[in-house]
Amino acid sequence: MSVKQKTEDLIKSTKVVVFSKSWCPYCRQAKTTLGGHSDLPESDVTVVELDQVEDGDAIQAYLADKTGQRTVPNIFVSGTHLGGNDDLQKANSSGALKKQLTAAA
Repeated sequence: MSVKQKTEDLIKSTKVVVFSKSWCPYCRQAKTTLGGHSDLPESDVTVVELDQVEDGDAIQAYLADKTGQRTVPNIFVSGTHLGGNDDLQKANSSGALKKQLTAAA
């Protein structure tokens, strides 16, 4: 299966996908924020640590083409690109994230 197909299948089949790097403080903050949502079961969040998977560089390159965002975290909610950590924190503060999560339920 191609990197594109594998990545698209994951984005479409999972409520929240965080493409991350294990050493990144912004990724850590995003994962903490998502973990703090009581209405978001842990099983609905998939984290892909791009520095720990064999095709991480290829996935990151594909995501850059798809979203225009090369940085991590690169977050998708219900198949829709949310953005990075700043976007997640803004959506969380405004209540938009909660709406997206409950709409996706």
